[in-house]
Amino acid sequence: MKAIEVQGVGGPETLQLIEVPTPVPGPDDVLIEVESAGLNYADIMMRRGLYLGGPKPPFIPGFEAAGHIAAVGEKVLHLAVGQRVVAMTGIGSYAQFVCVPASRVIPLPDTVSFDEGAAFPAQYLTAYFCLHDCGRLAAGQIVLIHAAAGGVGTAAIQLAKIAGATVIATASSEEKLAVCQKLGADHLVNYRTTDFLDVAKEVSRGKGIDVVLESVGGEVYEKSQQALGTMGRLVVFGCASGVAGRTDPIDLLFRNKSIVGFHLGRYTADREAMTRATSAMFPAWHAGKLKPVVGRTFPLNQAAGAQNWITDRRSIGKVILRPKE
Repeated sequence: MKAIEVQGVGGPETLQLIEVPTPVPGPDDVLIEVESAGLNYADIMMRRGLYLGGPKPPFIPGFEAAGHIAAVGEKVLHLAVGQRVVAMTGIGSYAQFVCVPASRVIPLPDTVSFDEGAAFPAQYLTAYFCLHDCGRLAAGQIVLIHAAAGGVGTAAIQLAKIAGATVIATASSEEKLAVCQKLGADHLVNYRTTDFLDVAKEVSRGKGIDVVLESVGGEVYEKSQQALGTMGRLVVFGCASGVAGRTDPIDLLFRNKSIVGFHLGRYTADREAMTRATSAMFPAWHAGKLKPVVGRTFPLNQAAGAQNWITDRRSIGKVILRPKE
């Protein structure tokens, strides 16, 4: 089969199209013929050698995949060959086939495209846990979502609106903000021209924000802490800038603020948490109330260009690889 391999730590040139044997599923595994593979910023961090605990080259990247089941292990009784599914693969989805434990495989409704399926797991689970487990978001509260036009951001807007929150969305262009508005964002901030702190103060009437979702780092992290109101929660799930922001402990202390870190990989092993999240989201997903945003698709041999599309801040919603193109 064809696959993309990270052959060394470095830039996109380390991504190479190779031929490798098709994996064989073990007794508890499922082999998926990949129709759509989701890209995540974590893939880029792994390629750069900056992902804590990430794999060492050479490896096939890719956290999630949607496609048809090509084979099942002898102990897998609840899934069948030919079934449409989506899976959290961990790594390995930048390929024509990927083998994963059956416990990580979710049936995909016929009404959902493979692209939308591949756009769901990492983004929506991250957004759900950041908002609800870490952020403790409640109806009537205000949430500030950075990089709101990205995969997690577009998911978080939809989930926050379902929860009854007021959403402030930040993005780098009017085109991206138009997408955020269509998804339900109440207040739009082009961070190239407007200081989100000013908007946060205005919207909250000086009280500060209840929950901030932050994945940029640096100055954005520091100003996000300032934007919090008393008892506010800053949820950190990434550091795309590569620059760690400074924390003001005195501000945390006297305003009863919290900073909470989140990493999806730590949650995937918690079956109770995963079941709780999917049970909460699937009815809305099947009803069309949650709609993954697919911004751009690339063939497998253009994986480097697909990652550059993200790092160049050109992406809106989810970027997808299609191994069959």
